[in-house]
Amino acid sequence: MSHPMRHARRPSERGRSALRFVFVSVIVLALSASSVAAIAIWQTVGNIAPGIHLAQLPGQTAVPPGIGAAEGEVNLLLVGTDTRTGQGGGFSSADNIAASSGAGSNDVTMLLHISKDHTNASVVSFPRDLMVAVPGCPQSGGTTSAPAQSAMFNTTLSTGGLPCVVLTVEQLTGITIPYAAEISFDGVIAMSNAVGGVSVCLATPVDDSYTGLHLAAGQQTLVGADALAFVRSRHGVGDGSDLGRISNQQVFLSALMRKIASAGVLTNPVTLYSLANAALTNMQLSDTLSNVAAPVSIALALQAVSLPKLVFLQYPTTADPTNPNRVVADSSPAQLVNTALQTDQPLQLTGGVGRAAVADPSAAATPTPIPTPTPSSAGSASASPSAAPGVSLPTSVTGQTAAEATCTKGS
Repeated sequence: MSHPMRHARRPSERGRSALRFVFVSVIVLALSASSVAAIAIWQTVGNIAPGIHLAQLPGQTAVPPGIGAAEGEVNLLLVGTDTRTGQGGGFSSADNIAASSGAGSNDVTMLLHISKDHTNASVVSFPRDLMVAVPGCPQSGGTTSAPAQSAMFNTTLSTGGLPCVVLTVEQLTGITIPYAAEISFDGVIAMSNAVGGVSVCLATPVDDSYTGLHLAAGQQTLVGADALAFVRSRHGVGDGSDLGRISNQQVFLSALMRKIASAGVLTNPVTLYSLANAALTNMQLSDTLSNVAAPVSIALALQAVSLPKLVFLQYPTTADPTNPNRVVADSSPAQLVNTALQTDQPLQLTGGVGRAAVADPSAAATPTPIPTPTPSSAGSASASPSAAPGVSLPTSVTGQTAAEATCTKGS
């Protein structure tokens, strides 16, 4: 079982960022509204930059989907870099201490898994401070880096780029990940502007001098730089740890998904175009996503997943016995998650919402309407109920569904 811990606030960790992945999810969900509209939007955005080739572990293959819902299960890795290289700035002086340059660090890494029958999905967050085995990763010039028995997870992007992050998660979980995307600071701001802001609930005030974020308790609509600062905040939420930040990101993401489902975002061509344009101008995609058909196909596979069936969870961890500022995989719960992903079984949470979140006390009085899912065009398998019984996770695994209204609690 995971144990409470506060990561040391070393200068090298200040300003390390958070949830760029969130806005990739906006695009995936937004494009699910209509295949015709989605294809038109992606085609009119313009040329998509050449994609990054993902090296596969032995025995793995990746086949890009065609137009129509992607057949079978989908695994997509969403990576956020904290690099300041080429970014617009606007960061506080404290936030810029030991700021990353070049490739940066993957301080946010989330795996989107859509089930084979397209009835459920999960988003698994991997902590930046997780100590993992890193396989040999492709390097420029055709060489391969030496494998590491134990390394901090957020070093994998700088070690070997997006392919190295994918290979590490594949080795950790035992699944194949054919699709991946990387997004930076500017992408967060551009895409939060495009969606018109996200209303989040704050149980207590949030004050974080590192990101320059100061918010009062209550409902707050976040857009642009404020949205970026909120999803990046670590010192201002929960117990000040990266694990607390993950649950804060889940508060934001679930609110974002509820807005997309209820505020007409899916039916507004102007908004859809703005989201697609903001994403493509601020992202690096794997070559399996460079074909315009690929993101549309993934979106169509996701469109039948209702909010209660979209589960956000933190990959199970426990304190590293050799370093109080690091975590390691909590072996038994982690294996349950891995097996569920490998066998395409739904994940069912039984624990709490995480260190920086609490249930919204007003949610019971004003529940969020859940839209009726529309069967995807992948065939009868997508429209039929899932035959998988689901895996009930222990209470040590934290998270929430997209349907649950939660509030962030400040540190």
